[in-house]
Amino acid sequence: MRKILKSTLLSLLSVSLLAAGVLTMEYFGGQPMGIFAGTRPDGLGYRNGQFKAPSWKPNTVSSTVAKDDSHYIAPLSFTGSADAAWKKLEAAVRAQQGATVISAQADYIYAEFKTPGLGFVDDVEFALDTTNNVIHVRSGSRLGVRDFGVNRKRIETIRRAVSST
Repeated sequence: MRKILKSTLLSLLSVSLLAAGVLTMEYFGGQPMGIFAGTRPDGLGYRNGQFKAPSWKPNTVSSTVAKDDSHYIAPLSFTGSADAAWKKLEAAVRAQQGATVISAQADYIYAEFKTPGLGFVDDVEFALDTTNNVIHVRSGSRLGVRDFGVNRKRIETIRRAVSST
């Protein structure tokens, strides 16, 4: 019995040390290890005035769904030059903690946001709509079901940065 208990404790200690080592490397090393990153989803992009539709999960917000949809978030509005608003947006995105801009075009930005520690990744998209003086947004978690409002808060933080003078 003692031998089994000792073996079990050693196994638990080994697993705990391994997990602590992985988390330490992820947190302090700053390099994505892919454990909680998930894979980049198919269908990203802005086509015919729409982003990819959110799934049933409450961990995505989008300005291109119906206003009565729980995933809805208002687009970022701007006055003045679309070019100036777009440059301000790109700077605000790049300034966010954990942001990596994957693609920046004249009317579309795709960025990945990685959380510190465990390295969960959210996919965030912006599309410039000069006809309506807005920038459409989509921010969604790759893994899990709930995001505890992280995607909505991120967009609101970026909204404040873009609308500030």
